[in-house]
Amino acid sequence: FLQISNNNEAHQFVEHHKNLELKQQSCITCMKKLNKNSADEDALNCLVIGTEDQHIYIIESEAFTILATMNCPATPSFLDVSGVYDVEFRILAACRNGYIYLFRRGNPQPRNAIYLNSIAVGIERFGKNIIVGCMDSSLHCYTTKGKRYWRHILPAQITAMCQIDYRPKGFQAVAVALANNEIHLYKDKFLVDVIQIEENVYAMKFGRLGREDATLVMITKNGGLVIKILKRTAVFEENDVLHGPPKEQQVKIDVPKRTKLYVDQTLREKEQAENMYRIFQQDLIRLKLLTGKEFLKSVQAGLNPVAKTKTETIRINAEVHGLGPRFKLTVKLQNTSSISLLPIIDLFLSFTYDENIYNLNPNYVEIPILINGIEYGFCSFVTCITDKAISDIIKVFVCRRDSTVPLISAVINMPVAEPNISI
Repeated sequence: FLQISNNNEAHQFVEHHKNLELKQQSCITCMKKLNKNSADEDALNCLVIGTEDQHIYIIESEAFTILATMNCPATPSFLDVSGVYDVEFRILAACRNGYIYLFRRGNPQPRNAIYLNSIAVGIERFGKNIIVGCMDSSLHCYTTKGKRYWRHILPAQITAMCQIDYRPKGFQAVAVALANNEIHLYKDKFLVDVIQIEENVYAMKFGRLGREDATLVMITKNGGLVIKILKRTAVFEENDVLHGPPKEQQVKIDVPKRTKLYVDQTLREKEQAENMYRIFQQDLIRLKLLTGKEFLKSVQAGLNPVAKTKTETIRINAEVHGLGPRFKLTVKLQNTSSISLLPIIDLFLSFTYDENIYNLNPNYVEIPILINGIEYGFCSFVTCITDKAISDIIKVFVCRRDSTVPLISAVINMPVAEPNISI
């Protein structure tokens, strides 16, 4: 319509299309079949189609009429169908948003949702268990309620998945094709076989082919066709050699029998439970009281690494550089007050130390101003004047000129000085 330049032709176009119903064409993203009225293999089937516009349609295969429509929260990429349409059925839809949705008969909205850590690249169902392959090279097993049973990390990315159901031997497994030209067969959580292929497999299907009931047909990356036939004498052992806990974890521990002392102690705890609880509460309250007293002492003595007043907060950090006997002591101060943005003035640094071991220069540092949010560094050089291989502590105090109690302090454990080697 926008490309028509003639007004008469545009008017005719509008008159012709104004009464037509608007339709939106969509693309099919995935398909499955669903038995209509019987569970037999040769029974009449319905088509289950997932589309790009986030819908799932159940289509009658003879008249091609839509029997049911389901609304999916995201575009489905894989479907798994079980049951009979006329009785009860369930549809699992793995979508591009990393979720698996469960649909049931008579409900167009999903009932349950399973969140995956990665986008699904394949989905197969075994009874109440759901086997999901993800883009992060992992294989998961979930229940229909979303509980995860196990998880395996595979050596390469998953390129294709299919279900293997060999009923004559009651063998059920899932075949997982990997990007390293291998196909892994998993029965439950056990790796039972590994098949080597010359090329990457992009699609595969297990079922009856000709006279063979157990045939695995594979299509490779370059368009090749590979057919593997299951031997009638094949035996699959559940040797979990690559995944899962070790065998020692399944060994039961010999729990010793209950002794008379254990039984007497249990009876005593039952009879005196109230007294034991009261004593525990008293000890707990006493511990809290002692902790509070010690904290109060540290605040009053300025031993807390962060000094807090009603309007001021100062943080201190001290560092020692060097091997000795001469060290560089750096004291960093920062005004971290969030109540007042005014700078802090009239402060100074003072040091206390053993004069028989150390000599500080300077041992008194003026602090002219501390602006909020800026870290200031003040240096002092420490010289070890003793020949003995000993060390001591140096205390740093931040004080006001108009107060005798330090605002904040720090205790520095000095390292042992290296001997002074003269050359």
